[in-house]
Amino acid sequence: MRIGWAMGLAASTLAGVVLGAWVPAGLLEGLAIGLLLLFGWGSRLGVMLWLVMAATAGQVLLAQGADLPEGLLRADLRLEGRLESVDQDGQLTRLRVRVDACRPLDPARLPCDRLRRVRVTAFEAPPMSEGERWALTVRLRPPSGSANPGGFDYRAWLWREGIQATGSMRNEPPPERLSEAGASLRRLALAHLDRQSLSPEASRWLAALTLGAGERLERDDWQLLNASGTTHLVVISGLHVGLVASFVLLLARVAARLLTPRSWRLATWPWWLAGIAAVAYAVLAGLQPPAMRAMIMTLVGLWVASGRHAPGRGRRGGWLSAWWWGSTRSRRGAPGCGCRFWPSPC
Repeated sequence: MRIGWAMGLAASTLAGVVLGAWVPAGLLEGLAIGLLLLFGWGSRLGVMLWLVMAATAGQVLLAQGADLPEGLLRADLRLEGRLESVDQDGQLTRLRVRVDACRPLDPARLPCDRLRRVRVTAFEAPPMSEGERWALTVRLRPPSGSANPGGFDYRAWLWREGIQATGSMRNEPPPERLSEAGASLRRLALAHLDRQSLSPEASRWLAALTLGAGERLERDDWQLLNASGTTHLVVISGLHVGLVASFVLLLARVAARLLTPRSWRLATWPWWLAGIAAVAYAVLAGLQPPAMRAMIMTLVGLWVASGRHAPGRGRRGGWLSAWWWGSTRSRRGAPGCGCRFWPSPC
C-alpha cells in the first residue's frame, strides 16, 4: 500500500523530535550520510522528508541550547525586551517577555544573549501594558517543575510555550520603560470592549473567550475553568478559528447561491473569504503559537475541502484529508513541537 506524503511528513516530524531530544552520537554525520544516499538514489520525496526530519531535530536542539546556563543561576541579569503578556494578580504581576538583549551585571559571568523568551514575576511592579518595551533587572533559573504522576507538567508547558527561563524581577537597577506599545488590532479591540457598558465579569469573560485575553480572568475564574475542564476555551485555537472560518464560509456560500444561482458551486471567492477571515481573526487574537497553528491547519482544511487541490494517484488526497482532520482535533501536540507549529489547536 502506497502511503501519501502527508503521513510521511508527520512521521518525519516525529522522528526529528525524537532525534533532537535523544541526541545520539554521530547525529550530524548520520543525517549527512543519509541525505547523500537519498540523493544518489534519486528519491525526491525521500530527500524532502529527510530534510524535514533534520530541520525538526535542529529546532529541538536550538531550543534546548537556548535554556538558561546553570552558571547564571540566581545571577542578576539586565535584559531588554517587549512584554508579550501582563497578568495582574493583586500585588503580583506575571510577565512574559520576548528578550531582545541580555547581559549579566557581573561581567565575569557567562553570557545570556541566547535567551529569547522568559517568564518573570514582579512584586509591586510599576504600571505595565502588553506591547511595551522595558529594561528589567531579573534573577532567573532554568525551566523546572514537579514530577508528580498525573499532575500538571509545568516544565513541559514552559517547553511548549518556548520559555527558556523563569524567575523574579529585582528593584535595583530599577525597571525602565524604553518605548510605549505600538498600534495593534488586538489592543484596539480590547479597548473597544472596555468602552462598552458591560459588567466587569461580562467584560473579562468576553475578552477571554473571544480574544484570548486570559490575563484578565481572576483566580476564581481560573478555578472554575479548571474544575470544569474547559481551560482550552480561553486559548484561541482550532475551535475559535474553525468556527469563524466556517461561519464566514456558510454566509459566503449562501450569498454566492443568491448572486449566481447557476454556478455558485464553482465559485472560489467564498473559500478565499473564509481563509481571509481565519487569518484576520488569528491576527486579531495576537497570533500566538496556538492561534498560528490553528490558522495554518484551517487554511489547509479549506484548501482540501474546496476540491481545488490535485490529489494525484492513489490515496494521497484521502491521507491529506485524514491528516488534517485528526491533527486539527488532537488535544495535545508533541512536546518538542508544541511551542511552535505542531498542528494541534490546544
